[in-house]
Amino acid sequence: MADFEKVAQTNEIEPGQARLVDVKGKKIALFNVEGQFFAIDNTCSHKGGPLAEGEVSGHVVTCPWHHGRFDLRTGEVVGAPPQRAVTRYGVRVTGSDIEVEA
Repeated sequence: MADFEKVAQTNEIEPGQARLVDVKGKKIALFNVEGQFFAIDNTCSHKGGPLAEGEVSGHVVTCPWHHGRFDLRTGEVVGAPPQRAVTRYGVRVTGSDIEVEA
């Protein structure tokens, strides 16, 4: 069974915004897409750009460094230059607590 860790409250991240969180030493980018929350590795698989600082459009985040694009639902690459997906983490909301899979 997955272990989840509380990282934020639902009212702390506006729709279309992201936050960098730390879960057991891992830097994870947490996104709010129209009230749904998604978590992926913060580090772009291309050159290590900070995905939490990227632009969000729908379910896609664009890396601020070289404009690689990732699907927030899966971590898959949807726009070059990255060749490799980033890890996606489970997210659950309990009351107003956002918890990410550790």
